[in-house]
Amino acid sequence: MEEIVKHINDTNASYRALNAGDAKNTDLFLDNEHYELFKDAGEQITVRFNKENLQKAILFIASILPRKYDNSSTHKTIPFSSAFVLDQLAFLDAFFTVEGKKVEIRSQVWNARKGVEKKNGEIDNRFYFNGLLEDVSYKSIGGEFKTAKFTIRNYVVGGYSDLHIRKSEDGIFDVWVTNVLEPYNDGKEKGYEQIDVSRQSLQQIFYGAPGTGKSHKIKNDANVKAADEKNLVFRTTFHPDSDYSTFVGAYKPTMDKKAVRNVAGDIVKNTDKEEVYEDCITYSFVPQAFLQAYVAAWNNPDDKVFLVIEEINRGNCAQIFGDLFQLLDRDCDGCSEYPIMADKDLAKYLNSKDENGQDVLTNKDGIKDGKLCLPKNLYIWATMNTSDQSLFPIDSAFKRRWEWVYMPIDTRKENWYIQIGDSRYSWTDFLNKVNDELLTDETAEDKHLGFYFCKAENGIISKETFVAKVLFYLWTDVFKVYGIPPVIGSGKDWSFAKFYNSDGSVNETKVKELMSKLQIEPVTTTNPEDGTAEIESN
Repeated sequence: MEEIVKHINDTNASYRALNAGDAKNTDLFLDNEHYELFKDAGEQITVRFNKENLQKAILFIASILPRKYDNSSTHKTIPFSSAFVLDQLAFLDAFFTVEGKKVEIRSQVWNARKGVEKKNGEIDNRFYFNGLLEDVSYKSIGGEFKTAKFTIRNYVVGGYSDLHIRKSEDGIFDVWVTNVLEPYNDGKEKGYEQIDVSRQSLQQIFYGAPGTGKSHKIKNDANVKAADEKNLVFRTTFHPDSDYSTFVGAYKPTMDKKAVRNVAGDIVKNTDKEEVYEDCITYSFVPQAFLQAYVAAWNNPDDKVFLVIEEINRGNCAQIFGDLFQLLDRDCDGCSEYPIMADKDLAKYLNSKDENGQDVLTNKDGIKDGKLCLPKNLYIWATMNTSDQSLFPIDSAFKRRWEWVYMPIDTRKENWYIQIGDSRYSWTDFLNKVNDELLTDETAEDKHLGFYFCKAENGIISKETFVAKVLFYLWTDVFKVYGIPPVIGSGKDWSFAKFYNSDGSVNETKVKELMSKLQIEPVTTTNPEDGTAEIESN
Protein backbone atom coordinates (compact mmCIF):
# COMPACT_ATOMS: atom_id res chain seq x y z
CA MET A 1 0.00 0.00 0.00
CA GLU A 2 1.63 3.23 -1.20
CA GLU A 3 -1.19 5.71 -0.40
CA ILE A 4 -3.87 6.22 2.22
CA VAL A 5 -6.96 8.42 2.11
CA LYS A 6 -8.19 9.47 5.52
CA HIS A 7 -11.69 10.93 5.75
CA ILE A 8 -11.50 13.77 8.27
CA ASN A 9 -13.87 13.91 11.22
CA ASP A 10 -13.90 16.27 14.17
CA THR A 11 -11.01 14.40 15.85
CA ASN A 12 -8.64 15.79 13.25
CA ALA A 13 -10.47 18.99 12.24
CA SER A 14 -11.05 21.93 14.50
CA TYR A 15 -9.81 25.12 12.95
CA ARG A 16 -7.22 26.93 15.06
CA ALA A 17 -6.75 30.67 14.66
CA LEU A 18 -3.33 31.81 13.53
CA ASN A 19 -2.54 33.07 17.02
CA ALA A 20 -3.61 29.86 18.81
CA GLY A 21 -1.20 28.33 21.31
CA ASP A 22 0.58 24.97 21.26
CA ALA A 23 -1.41 22.99 23.76
CA LYS A 24 -4.53 21.74 22.01
CA ASN A 25 -5.45 19.87 18.83
CA THR A 26 -2.04 19.61 17.22
CA ASP A 27 -1.86 15.83 16.70
CA LEU A 28 -3.08 13.95 13.64
CA PHE A 29 -4.83 10.66 14.43
CA LEU A 30 -5.01 7.94 11.77
CA ASP A 31 -6.82 4.63 11.77
CA ASN A 32 -4.69 1.67 12.84
CA GLU A 33 -5.16 0.02 9.44
CA HIS A 34 -3.18 2.92 7.94
CA TYR A 35 -0.17 2.04 10.07
CA GLU A 36 1.01 -0.44 7.44
CA LEU A 37 2.21 2.40 5.22
CA PHE A 38 4.44 3.87 7.94
CA LYS A 39 5.57 0.95 10.10
CA ASP A 40 9.00 0.67 8.45
CA ALA A 41 9.59 4.44 8.19
CA GLY A 42 10.89 4.84 11.74
CA GLU A 43 9.80 7.17 14.49
CA GLN A 44 10.01 10.22 12.21
CA ILE A 45 8.78 10.77 8.68
CA THR A 46 9.31 13.67 6.27
CA VAL A 47 6.17 14.98 4.64
CA ARG A 48 5.84 17.34 1.68
CA PHE A 49 3.18 19.99 0.99
CA ASN A 50 2.17 21.73 -2.23
CA LYS A 51 1.45 25.47 -1.98
CA GLU A 52 -1.33 25.51 -4.58
CA ASN A 53 -3.14 22.65 -2.83
CA LEU A 54 -3.11 24.38 0.55
CA GLN A 55 -4.23 27.66 -1.00
CA LYS A 56 -7.25 25.87 -2.47
CA ALA A 57 -7.92 24.21 0.87
CA ILE A 58 -7.98 27.50 2.79
CA LEU A 59 -10.21 29.08 0.14
CA PHE A 60 -12.60 26.16 0.53
CA ILE A 61 -12.71 26.74 4.28
CA ALA A 62 -13.44 30.42 3.62
CA SER A 63 -16.29 29.44 1.31
CA ILE A 64 -18.15 27.55 4.06
CA LEU A 65 -17.67 30.14 6.78
CA PRO A 66 -19.06 30.83 9.29
CA ARG A 67 -18.24 27.70 11.24
CA LYS A 68 -16.89 26.83 14.64
CA TYR A 69 -13.17 26.69 15.18
CA ASP A 70 -10.94 25.82 18.09
CA ASN A 71 -8.65 28.48 19.47
CA SER A 72 -6.75 26.78 22.31
CA SER A 73 -9.90 25.17 23.75
CA THR A 74 -12.12 28.24 23.20
CA HIS A 75 -14.82 27.47 20.61
CA LYS A 76 -16.16 30.40 18.63
CA THR A 77 -17.70 31.12 15.24
CA ILE A 78 -15.78 32.98 12.61
CA PRO A 79 -17.63 34.77 9.77
CA PHE A 80 -16.32 35.18 6.27
CA SER A 81 -14.23 38.28 5.68
CA SER A 82 -11.68 39.40 3.14
CA ALA A 83 -9.21 39.90 6.00
CA PHE A 84 -9.48 36.20 6.90
CA VAL A 85 -8.64 35.15 3.35
CA LEU A 86 -5.84 37.66 2.80
CA ASP A 87 -4.16 36.92 6.13
CA GLN A 88 -4.28 33.18 5.45
CA LEU A 89 -2.77 33.60 1.98
CA ALA A 90 -0.07 35.92 3.36
CA PHE A 91 0.70 33.31 6.00
CA LEU A 92 1.00 30.56 3.36
CA ASP A 93 3.16 32.78 1.21
CA ALA A 94 5.55 33.19 4.13
CA PHE A 95 5.55 29.44 4.86
CA PHE A 96 6.49 28.72 1.25
CA THR A 97 9.40 31.16 1.34
CA VAL A 98 12.78 29.58 2.03
CA GLU A 99 15.86 31.77 2.54
CA GLY A 100 14.07 34.65 0.85
CA LYS A 101 13.01 32.63 -2.22
CA LYS A 102 9.46 31.65 -3.16
CA VAL A 103 8.96 27.88 -3.45
CA GLU A 104 6.02 25.69 -4.39
CA ILE A 105 6.99 22.72 -2.22
CA ARG A 106 7.77 22.61 1.51
CA SER A 107 8.61 19.71 3.79
CA GLN A 108 8.08 19.07 7.49
CA VAL A 109 9.10 16.32 9.92
CA TRP A 110 6.39 14.47 11.84
CA ASN A 111 6.86 12.18 14.84
CA ALA A 112 5.08 8.82 14.50
CA ARG A 113 3.50 7.48 17.68
CA LYS A 114 2.07 4.02 18.38
CA GLY A 115 2.24 1.85 21.45
CA VAL A 116 3.22 4.81 23.61
CA GLU A 117 3.18 4.28 27.37
CA LYS A 118 0.81 6.62 29.22
CA LYS A 119 1.51 8.21 32.59
CA ASN A 120 -0.63 5.58 34.30
CA GLY A 121 1.43 2.79 32.76
CA GLU A 122 -1.14 1.77 30.16
CA ILE A 123 -0.17 1.40 26.51
CA ASP A 124 -1.82 3.74 23.98
CA ASN A 125 -2.41 1.58 20.90
CA ARG A 126 -3.67 4.46 18.77
CA PHE A 127 -1.61 5.49 15.75
CA TYR A 128 -0.98 9.22 15.39
CA PHE A 129 1.55 11.88 14.46
CA ASN A 130 2.68 14.79 16.56
CA GLY A 131 5.17 17.61 16.09
CA LEU A 132 2.95 19.11 13.40
CA LEU A 133 3.49 22.74 14.43
CA GLU A 134 6.00 25.12 12.90
CA ASP A 135 6.57 28.82 13.62
CA VAL A 136 6.03 31.13 10.64
CA SER A 137 6.68 34.89 10.57
CA TYR A 138 4.49 36.81 8.16
CA LYS A 139 3.14 40.28 7.43
CA SER A 140 -0.60 40.53 8.12
CA ILE A 141 -3.08 42.39 5.94
CA GLY A 142 -2.94 45.16 8.51
CA GLY A 143 0.78 45.60 7.89
CA GLU A 144 1.88 44.05 11.21
CA PHE A 145 4.66 41.48 11.43
CA LYS A 146 3.38 38.44 13.32
CA THR A 147 4.45 34.91 14.20
CA ALA A 148 1.92 32.08 13.95
CA LYS A 149 1.85 28.29 13.80
CA PHE A 150 1.59 26.22 10.64
CA THR A 151 -0.25 22.90 10.99
CA ILE A 152 -1.99 20.71 8.44
CA ARG A 153 -4.93 20.64 10.85
CA ASN A 154 -5.84 24.13 9.66
CA TYR A 155 -6.53 22.93 6.12
CA VAL A 156 -8.96 20.06 6.72
CA VAL A 157 -12.65 20.34 7.60
CA GLY A 158 -14.64 17.74 9.52
CA GLY A 159 -17.06 16.04 7.16
CA TYR A 160 -15.85 17.90 4.05
CA SER A 161 -12.19 16.91 3.66
CA ASP A 162 -10.09 13.89 2.79
CA LEU A 163 -6.39 13.84 3.68
CA HIS A 164 -4.18 12.00 1.19
CA ILE A 165 -0.73 10.68 2.12
CA ARG A 166 1.36 8.94 -0.54
CA LYS A 167 4.85 7.51 -0.20
CA SER A 168 7.13 8.69 -3.00
CA GLU A 169 10.14 6.88 -4.43
CA ASP A 170 12.50 9.20 -2.53
CA GLY A 171 10.98 8.07 0.78
CA ILE A 172 9.15 11.37 1.42
CA PHE A 173 5.41 11.29 2.06
CA ASP A 174 3.39 13.72 -0.09
CA VAL A 175 0.40 15.21 1.74
CA TRP A 176 -2.55 16.95 0.09
CA VAL A 177 -6.19 17.79 0.80
CA THR A 178 -9.34 17.28 -1.26
CA ASN A 179 -12.80 18.57 -0.40
CA VAL A 180 -16.42 17.81 -1.20
CA LEU A 181 -19.34 20.24 -1.34
CA GLU A 182 -21.75 17.96 0.49
CA PRO A 183 -20.43 16.74 3.86
CA TYR A 184 -20.15 13.02 4.48
CA ASN A 185 -21.57 12.20 7.90
CA ASP A 186 -19.88 9.18 9.46
CA GLY A 187 -21.48 9.90 12.83
CA LYS A 188 -18.30 11.38 14.28
CA GLU A 189 -18.63 15.02 13.31
CA LYS A 190 -19.71 17.27 16.18
CA GLY A 191 -20.39 20.93 15.85
CA TYR A 192 -18.40 21.78 12.74
CA GLU A 193 -21.36 22.21 10.41
CA GLN A 194 -21.93 25.45 8.56
CA ILE A 195 -23.69 28.00 10.77
CA ASP A 196 -26.18 30.62 9.63
CA VAL A 197 -24.87 33.76 11.35
CA SER A 198 -28.10 35.71 10.93
CA ARG A 199 -29.93 33.13 13.08
CA GLN A 200 -27.32 31.65 15.39
CA SER A 201 -25.04 34.47 16.50
CA LEU A 202 -25.72 35.37 20.11
CA GLN A 203 -24.48 38.94 19.68
CA GLN A 204 -24.64 40.70 16.34
CA ILE A 205 -25.00 44.21 15.00
CA PHE A 206 -26.86 44.89 11.75
CA TYR A 207 -25.34 48.00 10.19
CA GLY A 208 -25.67 49.99 7.00
CA ALA A 209 -27.10 53.11 5.39
CA PRO A 210 -30.46 54.51 6.55
CA GLY A 211 -33.46 52.62 5.25
CA THR A 212 -31.73 49.32 4.41
CA GLY A 213 -34.16 47.32 6.56
CA LYS A 214 -32.03 46.57 9.61
CA SER A 215 -34.89 46.64 12.12
CA HIS A 216 -37.16 44.98 9.57
CA LYS A 217 -34.73 42.05 9.24
CA ILE A 218 -34.61 41.48 12.99
CA LYS A 219 -38.38 41.80 13.39
CA ASN A 220 -39.05 39.28 10.63
CA ASP A 221 -36.51 36.69 11.72
CA ALA A 222 -38.41 33.45 12.39
CA ASN A 223 -36.77 33.02 15.80
CA VAL A 224 -37.63 36.57 16.87
CA LYS A 225 -41.22 36.15 15.72
CA ALA A 226 -41.55 32.94 17.74
CA ALA A 227 -40.07 34.62 20.82
CA ASP A 228 -42.31 37.68 20.34
CA GLU A 229 -45.42 35.51 20.52
CA LYS A 230 -44.27 34.37 23.97
CA ASN A 231 -43.39 37.92 25.09
CA LEU A 232 -39.71 37.00 25.11
CA VAL A 233 -38.44 39.92 23.00
CA PHE A 234 -37.29 43.02 24.86
CA ARG A 235 -36.53 46.22 22.96
CA THR A 236 -34.73 49.41 23.82
CA THR A 237 -33.26 52.33 21.89
CA PHE A 238 -29.97 53.95 22.82
CA HIS A 239 -29.65 57.74 22.79
CA PRO A 240 -27.12 60.26 24.16
CA ASP A 241 -28.76 60.32 27.61
CA SER A 242 -28.87 56.52 27.99
CA ASP A 243 -26.87 55.15 30.89
CA TYR A 244 -26.46 52.00 32.99
CA SER A 245 -29.59 52.67 35.06
CA THR A 246 -31.85 53.15 32.02
CA PHE A 247 -30.48 49.97 30.43
CA VAL A 248 -30.23 47.67 33.46
CA GLY A 249 -32.39 49.14 36.21
CA ALA A 250 -32.29 51.34 39.31
CA TYR A 251 -34.29 52.44 42.30
CA LYS A 252 -37.03 54.86 41.28
CA PRO A 253 -39.85 56.62 43.08
CA THR A 254 -43.19 54.88 42.65
CA MET A 255 -46.70 55.52 43.98
CA ASP A 256 -47.85 53.23 46.75
CA LYS A 257 -50.40 53.19 49.56
CA LYS A 258 -49.74 53.06 53.28
CA ALA A 259 -51.99 52.80 56.32
CA VAL A 260 -52.83 56.07 58.10
CA ARG A 261 -51.76 56.12 61.74
CA ASN A 262 -52.73 58.46 64.56
CA VAL A 263 -50.34 60.24 66.91
CA ALA A 264 -50.24 57.16 69.09
CA GLY A 265 -49.09 55.07 66.16
CA ASP A 266 -52.28 53.08 65.80
CA ILE A 267 -53.80 52.39 62.38
CA VAL A 268 -56.79 54.64 61.72
CA LYS A 269 -60.04 52.92 60.76
CA ASN A 270 -63.20 54.36 59.22
CA THR A 271 -66.75 54.00 60.50
CA ASP A 272 -66.98 50.59 58.88
CA LYS A 273 -63.89 49.58 60.83
CA GLU A 274 -61.84 49.36 57.61
CA GLU A 275 -58.24 50.48 57.63
CA VAL A 276 -57.66 53.87 56.02
CA TYR A 277 -54.89 54.17 53.40
CA GLU A 278 -53.27 57.17 51.74
CA ASP A 279 -51.10 57.57 48.64
CA CYS A 280 -47.38 57.88 49.25
CA ILE A 281 -44.13 57.83 47.33
CA THR A 282 -41.81 54.88 47.90
CA TYR A 283 -38.60 53.75 46.23
CA SER A 284 -38.31 50.36 44.58
CA PHE A 285 -35.99 48.69 42.10
CA VAL A 286 -37.36 49.00 38.56
CA PRO A 287 -35.79 46.59 36.02
CA GLN A 288 -35.11 47.88 32.52
CA ALA A 289 -34.71 46.09 29.17
CA PHE A 290 -31.45 44.25 29.93
CA LEU A 291 -32.56 42.90 33.29
CA GLN A 292 -36.01 42.01 31.98
CA ALA A 293 -34.39 39.96 29.19
CA TYR A 294 -31.87 38.45 31.61
CA VAL A 295 -34.58 37.23 33.99
CA ALA A 296 -36.75 35.93 31.14
CA ALA A 297 -33.83 33.98 29.66
CA TRP A 298 -32.95 32.26 32.94
CA ASN A 299 -36.62 31.56 33.74
CA ASN A 300 -37.29 30.12 30.25
CA PRO A 301 -34.20 28.00 29.49
CA ASP A 302 -35.87 26.10 26.65
CA ASP A 303 -36.82 29.25 24.72
CA LYS A 304 -34.76 31.81 22.81
CA VAL A 305 -34.94 35.26 24.39
CA PHE A 306 -33.97 38.38 22.45
CA LEU A 307 -32.74 41.75 23.67
CA VAL A 308 -32.98 44.12 20.68
CA ILE A 309 -31.05 47.39 20.87
CA GLU A 310 -31.96 49.96 18.24
CA GLU A 311 -29.38 52.61 17.26
CA ILE A 312 -26.67 51.15 19.47
CA ASN A 313 -24.14 53.75 18.30
CA ARG A 314 -26.25 56.72 19.44
CA GLY A 315 -25.42 55.95 23.08
CA ASN A 316 -22.18 55.78 25.00
CA CYS A 317 -21.79 51.98 25.04
CA ALA A 318 -18.97 51.99 27.59
CA GLN A 319 -21.14 53.97 30.01
CA ILE A 320 -24.33 52.04 29.29
CA PHE A 321 -22.91 48.51 29.59
CA GLY A 322 -20.47 49.26 32.39
CA ASP A 323 -19.15 46.02 33.91
CA LEU A 324 -21.70 44.03 31.85
CA PHE A 325 -19.15 44.39 29.05
CA GLN A 326 -17.29 41.40 30.51
CA LEU A 327 -20.36 39.20 30.13
CA LEU A 328 -20.27 39.56 26.34
CA ASP A 329 -17.41 37.04 26.13
CA ARG A 330 -19.26 33.75 25.57
CA ASP A 331 -17.80 30.26 25.89
CA CYS A 332 -18.36 27.30 23.56
CA ASP A 333 -21.76 26.65 25.17
CA GLY A 334 -22.92 30.24 24.69
CA CYS A 335 -22.72 31.26 28.36
CA SER A 336 -20.62 34.13 29.70
CA GLU A 337 -17.06 32.96 30.05
CA TYR A 338 -16.35 35.46 32.83
CA PRO A 339 -19.26 35.97 35.28
CA ILE A 340 -19.28 39.21 37.27
CA MET A 341 -20.39 40.04 40.79
CA ALA A 342 -23.83 41.67 40.89
CA ASP A 343 -24.05 44.88 42.88
CA LYS A 344 -26.14 44.75 46.06
CA ASP A 345 -29.24 46.39 44.61
CA LEU A 346 -29.24 44.10 41.59
CA ALA A 347 -28.61 40.96 43.65
CA LYS A 348 -31.36 41.96 46.09
CA TYR A 349 -33.85 42.38 43.25
CA LEU A 350 -32.95 39.02 41.65
CA ASN A 351 -33.42 37.30 45.01
CA SER A 352 -36.71 39.06 45.74
CA LYS A 353 -40.34 38.15 45.08
CA ASP A 354 -42.76 39.90 42.76
CA GLU A 355 -46.16 41.38 43.68
CA ASN A 356 -47.71 37.90 43.42
CA GLY A 357 -45.27 36.44 45.92
CA GLN A 358 -43.35 34.51 43.24
CA ASP A 359 -39.57 34.50 42.93
CA VAL A 360 -38.41 37.10 40.40
CA LEU A 361 -35.65 34.71 39.31
CA THR A 362 -36.94 31.16 39.51
CA ASN A 363 -33.68 29.70 38.16
CA LYS A 364 -31.17 30.68 40.83
CA ASP A 365 -28.25 29.83 38.54
CA GLY A 366 -28.77 33.36 37.25
CA ILE A 367 -27.42 34.73 40.53
CA LYS A 368 -25.26 31.78 41.57
CA ASP A 369 -22.65 32.80 44.15
CA GLY A 370 -23.92 36.35 43.76
CA LYS A 371 -22.70 36.52 40.15
CA LEU A 372 -24.30 37.42 36.83
CA CYS A 373 -23.80 35.19 33.80
CA LEU A 374 -25.50 35.44 30.40
CA PRO A 375 -27.27 32.16 29.59
CA LYS A 376 -26.87 30.48 26.22
CA ASN A 377 -30.44 31.29 25.16
CA LEU A 378 -30.09 35.09 25.52
CA TYR A 379 -29.53 36.77 22.17
CA ILE A 380 -28.48 40.42 22.00
CA TRP A 381 -29.09 41.90 18.55
CA ALA A 382 -28.61 45.54 17.65
CA THR A 383 -28.91 47.97 14.74
CA MET A 384 -26.50 50.69 13.72
CA ASN A 385 -27.26 53.48 11.28
CA THR A 386 -23.81 54.29 9.90
CA SER A 387 -24.87 57.75 8.69
CA ASP A 388 -25.99 58.95 12.13
CA GLN A 389 -24.26 62.17 13.11
CA SER A 390 -24.87 61.79 16.88
CA LEU A 391 -22.30 59.07 17.33
CA PHE A 392 -20.28 57.98 20.32
CA PRO A 393 -17.09 56.18 19.34
CA ILE A 394 -17.26 52.40 19.85
CA ASP A 395 -13.88 51.01 20.85
CA SER A 396 -12.38 47.96 19.15
CA ALA A 397 -12.61 45.81 22.30
CA PHE A 398 -16.39 46.27 22.30
CA LYS A 399 -16.65 45.66 18.55
CA ARG A 400 -14.77 42.35 18.75
CA ARG A 401 -17.49 40.85 20.90
CA TRP A 402 -20.12 41.14 18.18
CA GLU A 403 -20.75 39.60 14.79
CA TRP A 404 -21.23 42.36 12.20
CA VAL A 405 -23.87 41.92 9.51
CA TYR A 406 -23.74 44.46 6.70
CA MET A 407 -27.09 45.44 5.18
CA PRO A 408 -26.56 46.50 1.57
CA ILE A 409 -28.89 48.85 -0.27
CA ASP A 410 -31.59 47.11 -2.29
CA THR A 411 -33.71 49.59 -4.23
CA ARG A 412 -36.19 47.04 -5.62
CA LYS A 413 -37.87 45.52 -2.57
CA GLU A 414 -41.41 46.65 -3.48
CA ASN A 415 -43.28 48.71 -6.08
CA TRP A 416 -43.52 52.08 -4.36
CA TYR A 417 -44.37 55.40 -5.99
CA ILE A 418 -43.94 59.06 -5.10
CA GLN A 419 -47.17 61.00 -5.58
CA ILE A 420 -46.59 64.60 -6.74
CA GLY A 421 -49.87 66.20 -7.80
CA ASP A 422 -51.35 64.14 -10.62
CA SER A 423 -48.05 62.36 -11.37
CA ARG A 424 -46.43 59.34 -9.86
CA TYR A 425 -42.72 58.61 -9.96
CA SER A 426 -41.01 55.31 -9.29
CA TRP A 427 -39.38 55.32 -5.84
CA THR A 428 -36.85 52.77 -7.13
CA ASP A 429 -35.91 55.02 -10.06
CA PHE A 430 -35.44 57.93 -7.69
CA LEU A 431 -33.24 55.90 -5.34
CA ASN A 432 -31.09 54.59 -8.16
CA LYS A 433 -30.63 58.03 -9.66
CA VAL A 434 -29.89 59.82 -6.38
CA ASN A 435 -27.57 57.11 -5.07
CA ASP A 436 -25.68 57.12 -8.38
CA GLU A 437 -25.24 60.87 -8.12
CA LEU A 438 -24.05 60.52 -4.52
CA LEU A 439 -21.63 57.70 -5.32
CA THR A 440 -18.54 59.83 -5.86
CA ASP A 441 -15.04 59.68 -4.49
CA GLU A 442 -15.90 62.37 -1.97
CA THR A 443 -19.30 61.14 -0.77
CA ALA A 444 -19.51 58.50 1.94
CA GLU A 445 -21.57 55.49 0.85
CA ASP A 446 -23.38 55.38 4.19
CA LYS A 447 -25.12 58.63 3.22
CA HIS A 448 -27.06 56.79 0.51
CA LEU A 449 -30.77 56.09 0.77
CA GLY A 450 -32.12 52.63 1.50
CA PHE A 451 -35.51 51.47 0.29
CA TYR A 452 -37.20 51.89 3.68
CA PHE A 453 -35.81 55.36 4.36
CA CYS A 454 -39.39 56.60 4.64
CA LYS A 455 -42.77 54.91 4.87
CA ALA A 456 -45.37 54.49 2.18
CA GLU A 457 -49.10 54.02 2.61
CA ASN A 458 -50.51 51.43 0.23
CA GLY A 459 -47.35 51.78 -1.84
CA ILE A 460 -47.60 55.58 -2.13
CA ILE A 461 -45.15 58.10 -0.64
CA SER A 462 -46.96 61.39 -0.27
CA LYS A 463 -45.42 64.65 -1.44
CA GLU A 464 -45.34 65.89 2.16
CA THR A 465 -43.37 62.84 3.32
CA PHE A 466 -41.09 62.99 0.30
CA VAL A 467 -40.10 66.63 0.85
CA ALA A 468 -40.09 66.70 4.66
CA LYS A 469 -38.09 63.49 5.08
CA VAL A 470 -36.25 62.59 1.91
CA LEU A 471 -35.33 65.96 0.46
CA PHE A 472 -34.77 67.45 3.91
CA TYR A 473 -32.22 64.71 4.63
CA LEU A 474 -30.45 65.25 1.30
CA TRP A 475 -30.24 69.02 1.63
CA THR A 476 -29.32 69.20 5.33
CA ASP A 477 -27.24 66.06 5.93
CA VAL A 478 -25.66 65.28 2.56
CA PHE A 479 -25.56 68.26 0.23
CA LYS A 480 -24.65 70.58 3.08
CA VAL A 481 -21.40 68.62 3.45
CA TYR A 482 -20.67 67.46 -0.08
CA GLY A 483 -22.46 70.09 -2.13
CA ILE A 484 -25.47 69.83 -4.43
CA PRO A 485 -24.66 67.59 -7.42
CA PRO A 486 -24.06 69.69 -10.58
CA VAL A 487 -26.85 67.87 -12.39
CA ILE A 488 -29.33 69.60 -10.05
CA GLY A 489 -27.82 73.05 -9.93
CA SER A 490 -26.87 75.53 -7.23
CA GLY A 491 -27.65 78.92 -5.78
CA LYS A 492 -30.83 80.27 -4.18
CA ASP A 493 -33.02 78.58 -6.79
CA TRP A 494 -32.12 75.24 -5.22
CA SER A 495 -32.26 76.04 -1.55
CA PHE A 496 -34.45 73.68 0.46
CA ALA A 497 -36.98 76.45 1.14
CA LYS A 498 -37.89 76.49 -2.57
CA PHE A 499 -39.69 73.17 -2.14
CA TYR A 500 -42.39 74.96 -0.11
CA ASN A 501 -44.88 77.64 -1.01
CA SER A 502 -45.36 80.72 1.17
CA ASP A 503 -48.36 79.09 2.87
CA GLY A 504 -46.26 76.03 3.88
CA SER A 505 -47.67 73.67 1.26
CA VAL A 506 -45.39 71.62 -0.97
CA ASN A 507 -44.26 73.37 -4.15
CA GLU A 508 -45.20 70.62 -6.61
CA THR A 509 -43.72 72.49 -9.56
CA LYS A 510 -40.29 72.61 -7.90
CA VAL A 511 -40.38 68.93 -6.97
CA LYS A 512 -41.30 68.00 -10.55
CA GLU A 513 -38.47 70.22 -11.79
CA LEU A 514 -36.08 68.27 -9.54
CA MET A 515 -37.34 65.01 -11.04
CA SER A 516 -36.76 66.40 -14.50
CA LYS A 517 -33.21 67.44 -13.56
CA LEU A 518 -32.57 63.89 -12.41
CA GLN A 519 -34.10 62.60 -15.68
CA ILE A 520 -36.83 60.70 -13.84
CA GLU A 521 -40.03 60.58 -15.85
CA PRO A 522 -43.48 60.01 -14.29
CA VAL A 523 -44.66 56.46 -14.75
CA THR A 524 -48.37 57.15 -14.20
CA THR A 525 -50.73 60.08 -14.32
CA THR A 526 -53.77 60.09 -12.03
CA ASN A 527 -57.12 61.28 -13.36
CA PRO A 528 -58.27 63.77 -10.70
CA GLU A 529 -61.95 63.14 -11.57
CA ASP A 530 -62.15 59.40 -10.95
CA GLY A 531 -58.81 58.65 -9.25
CA THR A 532 -57.74 56.12 -11.88
CA ALA A 533 -54.15 55.85 -13.02
CA GLU A 534 -52.94 55.32 -16.54
CA ILE A 535 -49.49 54.17 -17.58
CA GLU A 536 -47.62 56.83 -19.49
CA SER A 537 -45.39 55.99 -22.40
CA ASN A 538 -41.86 57.15 -21.71
